[in-house]
Amino acid sequence: MPEYAILNDLSKCMGCRACQTACKGWNGLPGDKMTQKGTYQNPPELNAHTWTLIHFNEIADDKGRVKWLFRKEQCYHCKDAACADVCPAPGAIFKTKEGAVVIDQDKCIGCKYCINACPYGIPRFDPETEKVFKCTFCYDRLQGDMVPACAKTCPSHALQFGERDRIIEIAKKRVKELGGDTSLYGEKSLGGAHYMYVLPEKAMMYAGLPTNPYYPVTVTLWRNIVRPLSLVSFLGAIGVSWLYYISKGPKKGGKEEGNGKEQ
Repeated sequence: MPEYAILNDLSKCMGCRACQTACKGWNGLPGDKMTQKGTYQNPPELNAHTWTLIHFNEIADDKGRVKWLFRKEQCYHCKDAACADVCPAPGAIFKTKEGAVVIDQDKCIGCKYCINACPYGIPRFDPETEKVFKCTFCYDRLQGDMVPACAKTCPSHALQFGERDRIIEIAKKRVKELGGDTSLYGEKSLGGAHYMYVLPEKAMMYAGLPTNPYYPVTVTLWRNIVRPLSLVSFLGAIGVSWLYYISKGPKKGGKEEGNGKEQ
C-alpha cells in the first residue's frame, strides 16, 4: 500500500473556503458562532469543531498594493508523528498505512500531551467532551477508495491528492514553473509530512506558518533519553529477576529444600 499526500498549491488558492465547508459537512461538525472583528477569516483559528481553516493574510507587494495570501491550515500528518509518541493512552493516536495520523476519541483521555508535542500547534482540546480533535486525513474515505473531502471539493485544483512520491514530483515541477521565492514546504522537515505546500512567497510571509518547525525539548528528551532509559530499566529488571530465579529456584537432581531427601 503506497503512502498518500495532499498538496496545497497556494498560487491557486482563491480563499473560497469550499474545503473548510466540505470538512465540516463530511465529518458532521457544527458551525462556529463568531463576532466580526475586521477580518474575513472565520473562525479566527482552528478549534475542536473546525479541523481545517483558510487563513486570510494581507500583504503589500513591491508596488505598495495590497494582496491576499490564502493558506489552508490543517494537520500535517507527519511521518515522524511526535503526538503519537507521547500519547500515554494505548491506541488513542494511531497511524494508518496511507499516512494518516488519527485520534480515536473513544480512547483519548484528554491529557493534552499531543497538543504540547505538536510543532505546528494543530490539535485542539474540547472542554465539553474533554477530548482532543484534529483533521483525520479523511482516512475513512480512503478506506472506501475516495479522495479526502477537501481535495475533492476544491474548485481551483489548489488541492491535489495522490501517492506521496507523485505529489512531490508535481510540487517540484510547480516550484520551477513559478520561480522566484517559490518553495516546497513539508517534504523533509521533521521526517516529512503527508500535507505539503507550494509557497509562492517566503514562508515567513504566511502568518502562523513555522519557518523552521521543531519538536519541543520535552519531546526530544522523552524520545532520546527517558524512553530508552525506561526500556533499559525494564529489561534490566527482567534480567535481574531471571538471574535470581535460576540461582535460588528449584534445581533438578539436587536435594529438595527443607526435607533433606534426594529428588
